[in-house]
Amino acid sequence: MTEKEKGSVFVYKGEELARYGFGDHHPFGPDRHDAFHRELAEADLGDAVRYASPRHATVDELALFHSPDYIDFVSKKSSEGKGFLDGGDTPAFPGVFDIASDVVGTTLAAVDAVMEGQAERAFVPIAGLHHAGRGHAAGFCVFNDCGVAAEYLRSKHGLKRIAYVDIDAHHGDGVFYGFEDDPDLIFADIHEDGRYLYPGTGAANETGKGRASGTKLNVPLPPGAGDTEFDDVWPKVLSYVDEAKPEFIIMQCGADSLDGDPITHLRFTENTHARAATDLRKLADKHCNGRMIGTGGGGYNRQNLARAWTRVVQAFAE
Repeated sequence: MTEKEKGSVFVYKGEELARYGFGDHHPFGPDRHDAFHRELAEADLGDAVRYASPRHATVDELALFHSPDYIDFVSKKSSEGKGFLDGGDTPAFPGVFDIASDVVGTTLAAVDAVMEGQAERAFVPIAGLHHAGRGHAAGFCVFNDCGVAAEYLRSKHGLKRIAYVDIDAHHGDGVFYGFEDDPDLIFADIHEDGRYLYPGTGAANETGKGRASGTKLNVPLPPGAGDTEFDDVWPKVLSYVDEAKPEFIIMQCGADSLDGDPITHLRFTENTHARAATDLRKLADKHCNGRMIGTGGGGYNRQNLARAWTRVVQAFAE
């Protein structure tokens, strides 16, 4: 594909992505990739969807967001293949460094595909690892592909103003604190109130620091909130992003905000993900020459994530 086709969406697929997980009995298991791709295939979106292959991130690319000491730490734990990368949520296992680097590299491949005109939009299902900080792992997240992608858009593609929009049930703390004092990273996050759910952050009064004060929007919702409550607050997010006039949008599409997820308490349906993707696509068309990517994020009910992410891809393809 040498020229961008209207409505074309790259969707990334491959064993390199599927193997990011922590075992068959872990909530973040390797079967999440195939659960989504089976649902997407049944949706039969035809030529609107083009499958693309994962790629590996280099150490220099990881270092756009992560500290050298942390990268070295993950490499060492990957060789040891035991213990944890954090306080107990994110296990180390043999090869975890390379596997996590594949997630980052694939998100960067999605960025390149959109920026270079190969596709209008792109979606990476096993990505959106928003808890990893610049110097630490957290919450099943080894490297923060979204954070790296924001820095990559600046260093390689010369953009400045990036919008990150997150509808995962968990607050995207790794992105938030990684860019808390950065006025050009526009952050908007709807999530379950941190008083009830990991990581315990994302209060409405967290709006950025210093020059970045007011460039971050956190919208916590109470446990049990569903589509109605989302619909009440979503216009505020859209207005916030619209006024910021970003050059590129990164959407984190966590499906653990859907009713029936085993570790969260929100009650969205996949209609919320479809609405969010559609509305953000329109803002990308307005401000970004259509440029945006979606990353899967969380979601531990396989049927939920398959349906929600498929609706995101459908919205991207419209």
